[in-house]
Amino acid sequence: MTSERFSRPVPPSGRPGEVALRATARRIAAIERPPCSPGEREAAHLIADRLRGLGAAARVEEVPAYGSYAWPLGGLTGLAALAGLAGARSRTLGVAGGAVAALGVAGELTGGHRLARAVLGRRRTACNVVAEIGDPAAPRTLVVMAHHDAAGPARVLRRASRRLPVWWPVVAGPVLVALGAALRRPSARVGGAGLCAVVTAALADLGARRAAARGRGDGDGPAGVAVLVALADAARLRPLHGLRVVLVSAGADAAWQEGARGFACRHLPRLPRASTWFLVLDGLGTGDLTLLGAEGRLLPEPYDAAFGDLIARCAAEEDLALGRLPRVHGSSAGTVPLRAGYPAACLTSSGTPRPGKTPADPTEPAAVDYRCLADAAQLTDAVARTLAAL
Repeated sequence: MTSERFSRPVPPSGRPGEVALRATARRIAAIERPPCSPGEREAAHLIADRLRGLGAAARVEEVPAYGSYAWPLGGLTGLAALAGLAGARSRTLGVAGGAVAALGVAGELTGGHRLARAVLGRRRTACNVVAEIGDPAAPRTLVVMAHHDAAGPARVLRRASRRLPVWWPVVAGPVLVALGAALRRPSARVGGAGLCAVVTAALADLGARRAAARGRGDGDGPAGVAVLVALADAARLRPLHGLRVVLVSAGADAAWQEGARGFACRHLPRLPRASTWFLVLDGLGTGDLTLLGAEGRLLPEPYDAAFGDLIARCAAEEDLALGRLPRVHGSSAGTVPLRAGYPAACLTSSGTPRPGKTPADPTEPAAVDYRCLADAAQLTDAVARTLAAL
């Protein structure tokens, strides 16, 4: 592993310097790291090595994962399109095909059964970094999650989902096919089949472009990793008592939180819900800090209000601007512990670069505002110390 130092000491206030954050983000962004790729593995080992160098007990955990959501979803919508055509001759085929596809799509979008991945996907391996800082014997635990794989072409969809329900048409097409066939409404059945055909083509293009994407220069993953490294540095300089902090950098996040799911399967049974909090860092570095109120691809699920209020109080005490976004029609790793019953929150950024930001050069991850990352690290450190004092 490289011995290159890409972080500098954190000031006593708990706010890291922008130079240190920039060095961390650059080092990760230089690696080609699509989900479940050799580059993702390389980045994971680099992060673990760096965290160990800061005194954290860090390791790389391999978890089973699927590398893409595009092909399973595309297979389902393609099935619904064929069922819509077959419904002209067989009502049973139209209803059955549309219903099966609709149930499969809903499972994928909500993070439920996800049977389509088992049938249509190829099982691979994602690499998670899991590190511990703070007080290992403390009764309370804070899990801070980020990811290190690259989003690739899908980041356009992630931005759009903040305002628009971009995934509704994916499930609406199969539903129209099934209902149109069941009610003998050819216009609904054919319209649903047409919508499914368009969605299938878009997902096939997305899957193909993701496979070809180099995964370099994406600022989302490196931004979160930089904050995790800064937190470990802060704990080294200002020891944290009364709270165990688990730092997680997940792999295969762009495949819809495959790494986070692997972490959950392995670790949640040992984390009590009454004394464990999850803070997810996702989409940082493009404007002011923002706290999500709810998220979900079909119906947004609300985050824990009490934990959100605690984070807001910490931001006020640290004199940090923190916006609120009521809901997004997407999904981050925060939905994994949220659905498991843990108090969780997702810290992101507004998506509007602040005035005075200089354009990123080719050696840096794109569109990262390092002041935003410094704010995120300072706020997360303050949240941890507040929980430790409870």
